[in-house]
Amino acid sequence: MKTMTCQQLGGPCDLAHRGETADEVIQAQDRHLKDAVKAGDTAHEPARNDMKGRWRHPKKSLGWYNGVKETFADLPSD
Repeated sequence: MKTMTCQQLGGPCDLAHRGETADEVIQAQDRHLKDAVKAGDTAHEPARNDMKGRWRHPKKSLGWYNGVKETFADLPSD
């Protein structure tokens, strides 16, 4: 397991997301952003909009995705 924070993934807070793969952590971030915005947290809206754009245009967002995967790979296991 490895941990990345919301902020490391482009969000505004330090909530930790844990996963075996970068994809698991990205999916946890997506759920977190959805829940935060749904609860009225406007600080998370820009990151949520960015994430929605990434899901809609995966080829365009490949740089962000590869960057997250590299960062995740370099992290020590928990």
